[in-house]
Amino acid sequence: MTEQLFSGLRCYGVRAADGIQIVSASALVRRPIDPGWPLLLVPDETFVEAAGAGANPSASAGASPDATPAESLDARADHRRGDGGFTADVLPGRHARRADPLAILRALYPSEHPVRAREAPDDKAARTIASLSADDLAAQPWLIPALEGESNVASPHGLPWLAARLRAPDGCPWDREQTHLSLRKHLLEEAYEVYDTLEEGATPQLAEELGDLLLQVVLHAQYAAEAGVFDLSDVYRGIMTKIVRRHPHVFGDVEAGSVEQVVRNWESIKADERAVRAASDGSAVGVGGSEGAAAFSGLSRSLPALAYAYEMQERAASLGYDWPDLEGVIDKLAEEAVELLQAPDEGSRREEYGDLLLVLVNLGRKLGIDAEGALRSASAKFSRRFAYVERLAAERNVSLGTLSLAGLDDLWQEAKAQVPEDRAQLPGAAKSPVGSTS
Repeated sequence: MTEQLFSGLRCYGVRAADGIQIVSASALVRRPIDPGWPLLLVPDETFVEAAGAGANPSASAGASPDATPAESLDARADHRRGDGGFTADVLPGRHARRADPLAILRALYPSEHPVRAREAPDDKAARTIASLSADDLAAQPWLIPALEGESNVASPHGLPWLAARLRAPDGCPWDREQTHLSLRKHLLEEAYEVYDTLEEGATPQLAEELGDLLLQVVLHAQYAAEAGVFDLSDVYRGIMTKIVRRHPHVFGDVEAGSVEQVVRNWESIKADERAVRAASDGSAVGVGGSEGAAAFSGLSRSLPALAYAYEMQERAASLGYDWPDLEGVIDKLAEEAVELLQAPDEGSRREEYGDLLLVLVNLGRKLGIDAEGALRSASAKFSRRFAYVERLAAERNVSLGTLSLAGLDDLWQEAKAQVPEDRAQLPGAAKSPVGSTS
């Protein structure tokens, strides 16, 4: 049976030694494929099963030698939920608008990419992805040649190739000179651009900004691979293992009937991980070193100060160090305001002002408001309204610098009436445990 399969592949001009993916059209909605390898798309899974297990590339990866390719993939997905498994949404190129095989193919391959049927293996009779119909897929197998190099743009496999190509001896001189340290500012810039896009609700631009951020991740993995430290597979493995471990209510037998219970479980697991990490580092658990309390280990010092304060107080609260209600925070806020006003010198005022900000962040946390996001939104609103003030002044041939405070305030009140607060875009601070994986 294996020889029959290989003989059939030769009809398509494919050598078994080159490697090939064999997937049924119906399985495309639940099987990840790599357009960088040739794909034999068959009408249904019975064709794959009829080919026999001898050509199953999964057998060498630990799957049962008697399993079909489809069964081997299922065996590697034993952690699926009992409600029927994964949905199409979780795989590249699949979402609500691409829930059928044709839509998936058109998302992953260029419209003019050639396809060949067994009856017409020569290039002269080749069809294209755009010309395929659902009836074509149901009628016979189709060979889809691999996308080479920079053509493989719509799958997760193309970007690592791109990073390696940029760093090659004949690649980009600028990229070849970069290091982990030199890219730090670019990583922050791209992260903030994603943040800004989310805050503005500019969903059409979000895909581009996420791509820019993803490139930074892939580049850092490429640098590490060149140094022999780790590669992208280690990045995948690390985050997959961590998230599975922190979701025992999904991948284990732990019960979590509410979001609050999920958060408590998440923080408990993170605390255990920090304890293990501290023990492996030879440091005492619960005793802060030069970097601060062990409870705050893993918090990035590069976080914006308000975001750092928020996360720090979240961790303290998870250990029980928190006011039971808002009244305690309000009282503390009033106390810190008085101390700021009574501070005798600049150094004291700076310290008391910092204490006041810390309490304000805590107040926001208790109210479910992210201080960083709220301040950015308020700043953006101020900027929009001040731009309107400038426009009013220009229309009236008035210089802002010559206006009295009362005159400026009149313009400001007009701006407030015309420029809305846009409350719908004010970001909150939803208690999502996966928001911070550190």
